[in-house]
Amino acid sequence: MAAVKKTATAKKAVATKKAAATKKAAATKKAAAANKAAPAEKAAPAKRAAARPAKPESRTALVRRARRINRELAEVYPYAHPELDFENPFQLLVATVLSAQTTDLRVNQTTPALFAKYPTPEDLAAANPEEVEEILRPCGFFRAKTRSVIGLSKALTEQFGGEVPGRLEDLVKLPGVGRKTAFVVLGNAFGRPGITVDTHFQRLVRRWKWTEQTDPDKIEAEIGALFPKSDWTDLSHHVIWHGRRICHARRPACGACPIAPLCPAYGEGETDPEKAKKLLKYEKGGFPGQRLKPPQAYLDAGGKAAPPLGAG
Repeated sequence: MAAVKKTATAKKAVATKKAAATKKAAATKKAAAANKAAPAEKAAPAKRAAARPAKPESRTALVRRARRINRELAEVYPYAHPELDFENPFQLLVATVLSAQTTDLRVNQTTPALFAKYPTPEDLAAANPEEVEEILRPCGFFRAKTRSVIGLSKALTEQFGGEVPGRLEDLVKLPGVGRKTAFVVLGNAFGRPGITVDTHFQRLVRRWKWTEQTDPDKIEAEIGALFPKSDWTDLSHHVIWHGRRICHARRPACGACPIAPLCPAYGEGETDPEKAKKLLKYEKGGFPGQRLKPPQAYLDAGGKAAPPLGAG
């Protein structure tokens, strides 16, 4: 009887020992699982933080970035200039009107014959429309452009004594002349600051997050507020040159862009430097130009004059 009792006690002890071991193993396993999960739990906030959107750019930061971009572009295009040939305000006004829906190069190849035959507003105002149309045919939309240049010439003759006015409010009253054309003339023929909001300018300032506006007048106002008025004309040249040469609409050459570190849209285009170089429409520096008679500073920098009509 004593032996049976002893055996039962021994079995109970073994069972208790096994239960304790099992409990300990379970606790150890649970602790290990907890320790393994701990880093993930600690990493979760970091992951969530990384997923948070970047803080909106402050007004001060935007102004600084915009002005730095302009300074960088000024170093790349120190000779940036209007790419329309002109010798006086009248020629620039007519050439700018003709540049709609065509290239500056095509206008430059066409206007020598126009100005040789009609050198003054009085001459063009009295011109035979059919003869003007024939000269302007290479520019496209030549009938509408003929009406515009003859109409503005008549207005200049009748209202301003044959002189191009130097005020915005007068210029925009002329046939075919809007704010963009007026600012081109004011900034480059009269030395009065203005922002030229063409298609290149609109595309780039939105790509750079300088503005979200789409209306040209509102773009002009918002961008003008970021820069001193004295910078407006040169700013327009820098942005337009960059848009024509590197920051293209469909495939910007991001890998060849001198302001890539400042651009929030970097990566929209080709980022490989070698592939990006092949997208450049001009060599670095903006050669060749679109003018038959470019400024001397441009020629001194190695720029080349464009070929006349029919020569290339």
